[in-house]
Amino acid sequence: MELTEQQTVDSIYQYTADLLLNQKKSPEQAIEELQTKGLSIEDAKIVVGNLQEQIQKAKKERAQKDMLYGGLWCIGGTIGTFANTGFIFWGAILFGGIQFIKGVVNSIK
Repeated sequence: MELTEQQTVDSIYQYTADLLLNQKKSPEQAIEELQTKGLSIEDAKIVVGNLQEQIQKAKKERAQKDMLYGGLWCIGGTIGTFANTGFIFWGAILFGGIQFIKGVVNSIK
């Protein structure tokens, strides 16, 4: 069975993503691996560069979500505690604070 051009490109990107994310290879090592598979150095750099951009974008989006939801949990827990319901929502405050800080740290990276 012959692969179409799009299937070939998809498999190259999938292989490169595996190298960078699962095998924890550096971008330089990933480029070398792609060259051993027959890609030119220019094409390998393009593939690795595109994936690095996508990975960074996904990490930033995740960090922003962590900050949003962490802030909501923390604020909600604080409001619930001060609403004189007789309960102290320290779990929500703590969870939200930790998640918010995690988001801040990840957005700085």
